[in-house]
Amino acid sequence: MQKQQSYKQDAGKLYLVPTPIGNLEDMTVRCVKILGEADLIASEDTRNTQKLLNHFEITTPQKSLHEHNYKERVPQLVSQLLAGNVIAQCSDAGMPSISDPGHELVKACIAEGIAVIALPGPTAGLTALIASGLSPQPHLFYGFLPRKKKEQVAALTEMVTQQGTMIFYESPYRIANTIDVIKEVFGERQAVICRELTKIHEEYLRGTLSELSAYLTEHTLKGECCLMVEGAGEPEQVLYEGSYVEQVDALIAESMSSKEAIKEVAKRNQVKKQVVYNAYHAIDTGE
Repeated sequence: MQKQQSYKQDAGKLYLVPTPIGNLEDMTVRCVKILGEADLIASEDTRNTQKLLNHFEITTPQKSLHEHNYKERVPQLVSQLLAGNVIAQCSDAGMPSISDPGHELVKACIAEGIAVIALPGPTAGLTALIASGLSPQPHLFYGFLPRKKKEQVAALTEMVTQQGTMIFYESPYRIANTIDVIKEVFGERQAVICRELTKIHEEYLRGTLSELSAYLTEHTLKGECCLMVEGAGEPEQVLYEGSYVEQVDALIAESMSSKEAIKEVAKRNQVKKQVVYNAYHAIDTGE
């Protein structure tokens, strides 16, 4: 077990700083403060982050940290943190580690006992979900599905019975095909596409998977998309014919012992085993 009191550590600290997903006004005062006070900013794309820094007149130096260099970069950053430096890590938009780089650095810091401090801020999946009209609780955030159809089908098949709303990220160039595959695996469901979230062209497309698919055959979307699909909902309760005694007798006729049959009838009817036992053996409980 490891106990961490984030703000009481004298050694270096890693701040996870969310950045706007479109509208710069969504940048919090605290995020601006941390980026300005840090010794170094670890950025997914230094060119993209520099635009943000310029807007808020922040002069903190940057180092890139992305999927192609994290193996060599993470040890370098950990060394600086162990030396007492404060590093702010951010991705191009939204929360670090959520479909973006950062998780490897977090794990390395935890292993070294370095404080990891997450700042609250924008995240596309939940922001889109609460305005989608689909049930926000429970929900499952998945992110980007695999690109190959076979792998998509395999991943989606595991989610067929998922009761919560599912949240996916997708490219506007693949969204139509992805929806068709989801419908193929899930069947008809209500779904919502949100694109250009927090930007001037923000748009929600709500309907069934079939309706969205038909719309996309005639329209091309622009901007990253967040796709939300309703869950399977509560499984339907199977109703069994006959009294408890008749159900037990039917199972015994299928070579099940009376003890096993009573247990099974109780389970399928969601009642206590004693209730079925009493009914089968005509025991009067006086109730």
